[in-house]
Amino acid sequence: MTSVIFLGTPDFAVPILEGLIDRNYDVVAVMTQPDRKVGRKQKVAASPVKQAAVAHGIPVLQPEKLSGSPELAKAIALAPDLIVTAAYGQFLPTKFLQAAHIAAVNVHGSLLPKYRGGAPIQYSIINGDAETGVTIIEMVKKMDAGDMFAQAKLPLTRQDDTGTVFAKLSLLGRDLLLATLPKIIDNTATRIPQDPEKVTFAPTITKEQEHLNIHLSAPALDQWVRALRPDIGGYVDLNGQRTKLWAVTPLSKKTDLPAGSIVDRNKHQLVLAAGDQTTFQIDELQPAGKGKQHIADYLNGPGRDFTVGQQVITDEAK
Repeated sequence: MTSVIFLGTPDFAVPILEGLIDRNYDVVAVMTQPDRKVGRKQKVAASPVKQAAVAHGIPVLQPEKLSGSPELAKAIALAPDLIVTAAYGQFLPTKFLQAAHIAAVNVHGSLLPKYRGGAPIQYSIINGDAETGVTIIEMVKKMDAGDMFAQAKLPLTRQDDTGTVFAKLSLLGRDLLLATLPKIIDNTATRIPQDPEKVTFAPTITKEQEHLNIHLSAPALDQWVRALRPDIGGYVDLNGQRTKLWAVTPLSKKTDLPAGSIVDRNKHQLVLAAGDQTTFQIDELQPAGKGKQHIADYLNGPGRDFTVGQQVITDEAK
């Protein structure tokens, strides 16, 4: 059996780990991020990958920082045939990558060399790309810069958000990895260097970027909303209250009203102005300290006194 050390953390990585197990690779250890506090109640929870590893009886290593850690020494001592990573969340030291007898490979959620970095799926949605995909690459010291072994594409639609794309790419990445590994093992896989002139980056989304810019066009605003859904949620200051927008719909109607102003409203619809004279309706939102609400429920409550022409979203960076 080919021995593997697997590194991953979120749900994205779980089908990939389980695919290796199902194909009888000998997963000798799993490395994942330490247990973290999650949710409103800040309960400490294991990562999805740790939960999957424990269910399969696989030893789990969880260094806070991999470099120089006892866990790194343990992993190197295991001397695996392969190191496989999928959304692990830390850089891997060169001496660890060199510990793999055959190769160290990564399942990356973009069509490299486009979108190197920690948020490739989010940026594919933010930029309104028609497609995304996964790339199997050799791991090197430089971030996401290794030679490519294989790629698979996935079309994007306006119904997609980060959650749906993560789920689709996870399965696509699993299947592509399992089809590619035998070629890597027997040294018949083709290596394609990345074109440095086509490299772009997708850095991790910052707290500041969660504050949605109402001066963007309605389609661009919608792309940001979907990119930040379902886990983060982009917010605006709606009628003086921090409010997350979970679903919006760009409309064809144009307006001369300032961005953030009410263009139309009734019992079931709230239409606002965005940038470039575009408009959008809010479908689902979440005021601070409240649960998610359909817009009709909001208009029957906090938004009952909203009137056409009123500017209800302000304080957005242009």
